[in-house]
Amino acid sequence: MTPALYTKFIQFLQEELALSTDSIEVVQRSVEQNPGPLPMILWQYGLVTLEELERIYDWLEAV
Repeated sequence: MTPALYTKFIQFLQEELALSTDSIEVVQRSVEQNPGPLPMILWQYGLVTLEELERIYDWLEAV
């Protein structure tokens, strides 16, 4: 994911899914220690529902 796309992705998470900056930072630290797909880690941490996870993947496919 390019830096510009990553920035848009973070904005999507904050604006469309109302994730807090703190929640996103926790997941980002987790990804640094244990690399994996960010959307799945958001779901595993209980920060997004399955419906929101689907919205994330739909958004990623569309961009």
